[in-house]
Amino acid sequence: MKRFAFKMYLKPGNEKEYERRHAAIWPELVKMIKDSGVSDYSIFWDKDTNLLFGVQKCDGETNSQDTSDVDPITQKWWDMMADIMEVNPDNSPVTVPLQEVFHLD
Repeated sequence: MKRFAFKMYLKPGNEKEYERRHAAIWPELVKMIKDSGVSDYSIFWDKDTNLLFGVQKCDGETNSQDTSDVDPITQKWWDMMADIMEVNPDNSPVTVPLQEVFHLD
């Protein structure tokens, strides 16, 4: 499995709301993410920079941040999250992939 890490940008003052929304993540979104081959998915928040750091395992070349073929469930989630994150014109989160430079099993 490939690991994919990325960062996103949370708008200041929205930390609790971000956590609240993810605590109530839609079951159909979870299923879609898992069905696409993503597992072991975590998002961390750096309170000093307001950056979100995500890491996930991917079975294949796709990942949860892929915007090439967006399903309606993901688009609806992005639309709901757009008010608290920095987003692109299609409401996808501004995502910066990170290069892995070290890993220890």
